[in-house]
Amino acid sequence: MRALAAAAGFLRRVGAMIVKEFIQLRRDRVTFATMIMIPLLQLILFGYAINTTPRHLPTAVFAHENTDASRAVLAALRNTAFFSFVKEAGSAEEAEHMIRSGEVLFFVEIPAGFERALRRGDQPQLLVAADATDPVGSANALAALAGVVSSALVRERFVDAAGEMPFEIVQHRRYNPAGTSQLNIVPGLLGTILTMTMLIYTALSVTRETERGTMESLLSMPIHPVEIMLGKIIPYVLVGIVQAVLILGAGMVLFGVPLEGSAAFLAAATLLFITVNLSVGYTFSTLAQNQLQAVQMSFMFFLPSILLSGFMFPFSGMPLWAQWIGEALPLTHYLRMVRGILLKGSGFSDLTVDAAALVALMFLAMGIAVARFRQTLD
Repeated sequence: MRALAAAAGFLRRVGAMIVKEFIQLRRDRVTFATMIMIPLLQLILFGYAINTTPRHLPTAVFAHENTDASRAVLAALRNTAFFSFVKEAGSAEEAEHMIRSGEVLFFVEIPAGFERALRRGDQPQLLVAADATDPVGSANALAALAGVVSSALVRERFVDAAGEMPFEIVQHRRYNPAGTSQLNIVPGLLGTILTMTMLIYTALSVTRETERGTMESLLSMPIHPVEIMLGKIIPYVLVGIVQAVLILGAGMVLFGVPLEGSAAFLAAATLLFITVNLSVGYTFSTLAQNQLQAVQMSFMFFLPSILLSGFMFPFSGMPLWAQWIGEALPLTHYLRMVRGILLKGSGFSDLTVDAAALVALMFLAMGIAVARFRQTLD
């Protein structure tokens, strides 16, 4: 009997604790929502948005002539579903600017006299230049080139059905000709590490003061809310700068990552990106009721950032709705800028759109952070 009574008491106490935890979970709505939303978010992002074989990649064409052969080549490239011709360049310099700015990932140049040289058997060259800063995004498209173009010209009777190629496809893998993955990964790691650390550091700042009871002491001092916010953010700006210098320095020394563009422009872009993430993290700290919620909010923001920014998977391979979400994330624009500056030598004129997007996101995040902090004080 005593054993049964002890077992019953044990079950009763455990049952009471289980009920208590469910009641606590129901009251902590942010934690409960996070437990439900993160698995759903992962399922949607991995199931629908992630595609390691991107198709319909933006491509520019620079054709010196408009002939049956050139039209057959372009039609063959379009039919592979890897290439989507979105721009027509008026010169080779314009095509270079398009690929350097990230407006297109490929450009195809059909030389003057291409059809005449085909008919005469002079082995003309067809140039296909690819932005190889993301080797995964360009590899499959380049691998499909020779066969489909040859097949198309056979159908148009420019190539003998026996199959000898009467022309040469010259592939230029720009900015990363060897397809070295570190040249793509290291700039991406710079952005993701800064995002993670800046978000978490600042997301905990206000909630830590609130939980410790020191926020009231701060508010009793002769200091404005904006001054409190700046005083909390500026130290982490310096931390972020140190992190960026360490990551870039190690990447250059250990992996040979080049710096083709302006160091000053890279520093300005990095400082802008750090400020955006600190403002977002500060907003989370004013929304959260405790440090656990602040970390959960940061993770909810960080997960789409690494999956939809083009860091882990080719941005161009995602469906349009996922790309629109990615365009609203600071990491997407910073990755384009840091890869462009480091690997392509891109300048401000090439990256104006991404720089403007980061500035807009900075003002939006800072505005929300200040407004939320003032509401917290009220």
